[in-house]
Amino acid sequence: MVRGVEGNEMSTPRPSQKKQPASASQSAKNQKSILGFFQKKSTNSPSPAPSEPTPANKTPTSTLTKRVFAKPHEAITTVPSSDPPDYSSPIKQAREVTVGRNKENIAFISPSCKPRKSVNYAESDDDDDDDDVLGPIANNARGRATKRVKVTVDDDSDDEFALDAATQEAMLEEEDVEDFVVADDSEEEVVSKKRKRPSATKALTKASPASSPPVIEAKENGEEDDGDVVVTSTSTAQQWIYDPENPTIFKPRPSTQAIKDTNKKPKAKPSASEPESRYTWLANMQDADRNPLDHPDYDPRTLYIPPAAWNAFSPFEKQYWEIKSKWWDTVVFFKKGKFYELYEKDASIGHQLFDLKLTDRVNMRMVGVPEASLDMWATQFVAKGHKVARVDQMESALGKEMRERDDKVKTPKKGKEVIRRELAMVLTSGTLVDTGMLQSEMSTYCMAIKEIDRDNLPAFGVAFVDTATAQFQLCEFTDDVDMTKFETLIAQMRPGELLIEKSCISAKALRILKNNTAPTTIWNSLKPKKEFWPADITIREVEANNYFESPTEDNIEAWPPVLREAREKELVMSAFGALLHYLRTLMIERDLVTLGNFQWYDPIRKATSLVLDGQSLINLEIFANTFDGSAEGTLFAMLNRCITPFGKRLLRHWVCHPLADVKKINARLDAVDALNADSNIMENFSASLSKLPDLERLISRVHAGRCKAQDFLKVLEGFEQIEYTMSLLKQFGDGDGVIGQLITSMPDLASSLSKWKSAFDRDAAKKDGILIPEPGIEEDFDNSQQEIDTCEVNLDVLLKKARKELGANTINYNHIGKEIYQLEVPKKVKVPKTWDQMSATAKFTRYYTPELRKLVRALQEAQETHGQMTREVATRFCQRFDEDYKVWLAAVKIIAQLDCLISLAKASASLGEPSCRPVFEEGNRTVVEFEELRHPCMLSTVDDFIPNDIRLGGDSANISLLTGANAAGKSTILRMTCIAVILAQVGCYLPCTSARLTPVDRIMSRLGANDNIFAAQSTFFVELSETQKILSEATPRSLVILDELGRGTSSYDGVAVAQAVLHDISTRVGCVGFFATHYRSLAKEFEFHPEVENKRMRIHVDEDSKSITFLYKLEEGVAEGSFGMHCAAMCGIPDKIIRNAEKAAREWEHTSRLGERMEVKKEEGGVYVPLGLQSDVAWTLREGLEGVGERALGVLLEAIAAL
Repeated sequence: MVRGVEGNEMSTPRPSQKKQPASASQSAKNQKSILGFFQKKSTNSPSPAPSEPTPANKTPTSTLTKRVFAKPHEAITTVPSSDPPDYSSPIKQAREVTVGRNKENIAFISPSCKPRKSVNYAESDDDDDDDDVLGPIANNARGRATKRVKVTVDDDSDDEFALDAATQEAMLEEEDVEDFVVADDSEEEVVSKKRKRPSATKALTKASPASSPPVIEAKENGEEDDGDVVVTSTSTAQQWIYDPENPTIFKPRPSTQAIKDTNKKPKAKPSASEPESRYTWLANMQDADRNPLDHPDYDPRTLYIPPAAWNAFSPFEKQYWEIKSKWWDTVVFFKKGKFYELYEKDASIGHQLFDLKLTDRVNMRMVGVPEASLDMWATQFVAKGHKVARVDQMESALGKEMRERDDKVKTPKKGKEVIRRELAMVLTSGTLVDTGMLQSEMSTYCMAIKEIDRDNLPAFGVAFVDTATAQFQLCEFTDDVDMTKFETLIAQMRPGELLIEKSCISAKALRILKNNTAPTTIWNSLKPKKEFWPADITIREVEANNYFESPTEDNIEAWPPVLREAREKELVMSAFGALLHYLRTLMIERDLVTLGNFQWYDPIRKATSLVLDGQSLINLEIFANTFDGSAEGTLFAMLNRCITPFGKRLLRHWVCHPLADVKKINARLDAVDALNADSNIMENFSASLSKLPDLERLISRVHAGRCKAQDFLKVLEGFEQIEYTMSLLKQFGDGDGVIGQLITSMPDLASSLSKWKSAFDRDAAKKDGILIPEPGIEEDFDNSQQEIDTCEVNLDVLLKKARKELGANTINYNHIGKEIYQLEVPKKVKVPKTWDQMSATAKFTRYYTPELRKLVRALQEAQETHGQMTREVATRFCQRFDEDYKVWLAAVKIIAQLDCLISLAKASASLGEPSCRPVFEEGNRTVVEFEELRHPCMLSTVDDFIPNDIRLGGDSANISLLTGANAAGKSTILRMTCIAVILAQVGCYLPCTSARLTPVDRIMSRLGANDNIFAAQSTFFVELSETQKILSEATPRSLVILDELGRGTSSYDGVAVAQAVLHDISTRVGCVGFFATHYRSLAKEFEFHPEVENKRMRIHVDEDSKSITFLYKLEEGVAEGSFGMHCAAMCGIPDKIIRNAEKAAREWEHTSRLGERMEVKKEEGGVYVPLGLQSDVAWTLREGLEGVGERALGVLLEAIAAL
């Protein structure tokens, strides 16, 4: 490296870097001047010249000074570095040089060198990036010292912006490029930050003999730019042709031009300033309708760009902003050559989140990621909550050239055209379809919600889809005032993305959505009618787009039955319309809707399943624990032993909706018994299908035609594995029971798979990722391949001909990047003058002959056509496979059910001893009885869990009034009972010695003390809201657990509420369950109630040390107290405070004094009549049987008899 004017470092020629001494001597022998080393013959390159000159900034520095004379020899009289030096030897006329084309090389050699040319976005040949196959190609593959090859760089080149070295090196390692020499007319931007060795330059300059210099007149100021030289019909090399009879004297440029204009300020880089400071329309943003940010109708998805700004944009900028202005809230990945680039606001996001290197594309700040890693980066942006759009090049450079050549009718446009780019897809966290991007095996839902008021009650239409499997589910219902159904639906589904109608959803529904969805959930507010379609527009859109077509009848007959039925339901059809519109904007709606995979969904299936409302799913920690929100320690984690992703999703559905029909429950338990009795089925199933891919998701990708070859092969191999496994299982399935029915109902996969046995080359699909049909399968593919084979044969013939004519058998073809089939000839062999040198090494020179150039062009066009044919064949294969979609889906569902049954069997076997099969009865009276029950979810973490007997209903009272000290284990008893009931009705064994129960229709819970500050609800308000649901919806078949009701208010109010609620559920409702409380007066109040039984948690108290030993054993009786002061002492509260607290408690505790009053009255011979009984008697006398109900009257009579 040497320094030129203004401190810019200049490129040292590369040839000498490999072996300096040899390179220098070679130069001395073979070159008459140092310039001769860099000269090339003119080539007939097919690369088109720019249709318009590119404006460039002026510079006083000579181009040749920078490039050729890196350091002058001592014998040569030095001249100012801004002037071209005189040449010391004649220049060979046989070679020519194109000047002014390699400025980019200089700009990127060292960090201190800045590009000075003005780059235009307009793309013609500039945009023809990596696909300009005949243009010479880019730099070295390994970062080693290399020679340069003649290249033509395009605006879309993968090296067109300064990447960090790691990314550059990672990319270059993908190609094995030989050492080559770069011609001076190269446009390639060499992205190398290594300094060049000056020793090589010295060797070259010494090899030049001193002689009289020819003089070439330099252009005057203003005539020559430091940017790209405009290529005209006359070669720029002619100005350097040496004429011995008319030598020209080089007139140096006036030295004053080297003086730098100190007053001229350098142009600020876009990356150094925020976009808002450069564009006024970004500083004062408006949406497409000109609404400002603070306007209630502002749409954050769009951006208004004024006409004046459009006029100032280059063609490329226009192309970018046309897309970005419609997707303003989305991170847009823009395809540019081998990269996907982010501009302006998106570039800032990428830089801030992931520290991507911020650079410039003239007027815009920019970051870029290699094409190969797009999926990885897109997944990371989506995981951060961003929407991601991908804009692809819809044609390659060669394809564009072929299209423009064939399109003779089209008149050429003025100016430069850009490569056609279009929005390919939009990714959001709730609508991911690519299996490689999905982070979880569980379903993620995108849900549209329509709400109206119907007779003063909220009515909902809901449509949601799991885009990974294309499963649509619809529901419409009128809810209660508390929106119980709606809350249960949201708690069950936990949507990842929401579509709501702008300004048309109630505050209460919004609170439920916020309280039951994750913080990462994406919210989309759609404009009524325009985006959130009403039912009539939805029906019209479905019909107009022909999603469902019938070859013989009206298309409505081809609609899926569920969707056809939904036509009559206005709310759900409107919700589906919003979902359809949104999926259409993401460009995935046709792929999903045309599968016709629609189902009705009922969040509360009262007739067929045990109802677990949203609050119970949370309180009982079914899917997520309350500690950190993870699945650890939950019921689902304990049950989930599935080996297939679709099996896990089905098991989650089973746990959400446990069975309520005794026959179905027993059928499942029979299957569990059979599997555990004969483990062959489980072993064969697990061994064969443990590595099965997610077929349910992949077959929807095949239907969409967006399936990679490797994934297509995985699908085929997966179904072949299923077919083989089922043939093994048939010998165990006897046709009886659930397992036998599933095995015999498996569709005939063998016939559907037979046509795929030899349809394509599986090795090529696995290794190369392309579907190559076997010969005879696809005729047009075979013909296309034949054209390529013919071209390759012709190239072999030409090689043999060249060897024969030149008499050298060492001549071979060499591929340098995209410049394929260069004839590599030893240096000593003389070649015809018509041959064009492309590159060289120390021993070989590589050429294109006119005939070879035509053959290579023909081969490349054949390969381009063949590539399009390969994609067409892949699409045909997907369509052919999708013809049997119903067969594939049925097989997947059967495997999923088998997987779930095996999971239940494994979970049952893991319970240890004792464990038993639950026995179900169907009597008039509800019963829940467990002997020595342990908590199912604590078996793996607690070795010495103390079992307890649970008796509710049947021969015992329905309600157990549970009292006990703080931390004595009351809440554990409550949760354990509910979990055991769910486990039994899912179809699993229980960790107890015996279990007897009637099917429960609903589990309702009121646990813990939680406020809801965002909904403006206090702790007591939340308690009473949950209690109200229990009182209004519980039945005699329900299991209810109430924990410490009334503690959110004063003792007086709390006792009153607790007493009234306990009386109502035990007398009027008649459900079974637990009522845990610290109000001991309730035990006295309900002492003789026939449906309330007093229970307590056993403890041992040491009054001296004020310590408590918790024995965690449930027994009959009433706790002596809550022992709050003992707990305070155990927690380290000072003794003085505890003594004062005890004194206050004795004097002021209302509930203790109430109990004393009851005792006193009993001792005087009176009978204490509980307030609840007094109330019932009063209502009976006033209203008769209708006043209290038949059930309450029966309980009242029993209570009076007990008194």
